[in-house]
Amino acid sequence: MTPGKAFLTPEEIRPLARRSDLWGALLLLHCWGVIAAALALFALWPNPLTFLLAVVLIGSRQLGLAILMHEAAHSALFRNRALNEWAGEWLCGRPILADMLEYRRYHLKHHRFTQTEEDPDLTLSRPFPCTRASLLRKLWRDISGQTGVRQRAQQIMFAFKMAGESEGATSQDLAQAFSGPVLGRALVANAALFAAMWAAGAWWWWFAFWLLPLLTWFQLVLRVRNIAEHGAVEFSDDPLRNVRTTKAGWLLRLLLAPYWVNYHLEHHLVMHVPCRNLPKLHALMLEKGHGPRMEIGRSYWQVLRLASSRPA
Repeated sequence: MTPGKAFLTPEEIRPLARRSDLWGALLLLHCWGVIAAALALFALWPNPLTFLLAVVLIGSRQLGLAILMHEAAHSALFRNRALNEWAGEWLCGRPILADMLEYRRYHLKHHRFTQTEEDPDLTLSRPFPCTRASLLRKLWRDISGQTGVRQRAQQIMFAFKMAGESEGATSQDLAQAFSGPVLGRALVANAALFAAMWAAGAWWWWFAFWLLPLLTWFQLVLRVRNIAEHGAVEFSDDPLRNVRTTKAGWLLRLLLAPYWVNYHLEHHLVMHVPCRNLPKLHALMLEKGHGPRMEIGRSYWQVLRLASSRPA
């Protein structure tokens, strides 16, 4: 579960693995602060451009909440265990209809069996490389809301044990999409969001600035993130080749790769290292001469080209 021990000493890992309650609070404040700022921007200058910008920024921060929930699932968001569990569930997972406990069970299995036959994430990585037309179809289904509506319908039907599209689905399938089989607490969290947005603006804000981003932009950036992490990499147990780190500038970190999620290879090496220290872990691996063996994407654009390189 910690393949980084083959490349790093305990003395090198230990300081990088220190958790911080202060850092956890700052990351959550930043994430929700960007969401509030996007809403304030539209409230001050309501027009189509600020509406679209708010949808994109909030969708990106919904991915940010998923990433911080992932951090809490590894017990790395807060040093205090109770605070880590509460914040991961109520401030990160529930608002985006996710179930952190279910996700944790599934995700730890992914770490144990990365890119092997027992990896539950293989359904996300095996389709790549695909053709460019296939990738464009996938991205269109995401940004147009088709993927989001299908997943939410599956989530609701699973929660109520209905037939139809959820037949044969498992809670693992939902966790794979940052969803969850239990909706009660998620509805409570979203009712609070609905009330807060109505108080700050109008009754329709939750639909326009929470549900719409969750069904569209969030789905798009979530897919791109999944492709970058394990798409078109080696199908092997080599921890430097079966997962990818992707370089990202400030704009893509804002819109596509918040909270250092692009350092995914380093996360797999030592999964309990807090996200803020992943760049330091990356630099340490390069300093120790492992760079040439590491799967590192030059950019998300380069990775998407690679993932869609199969001839038509």
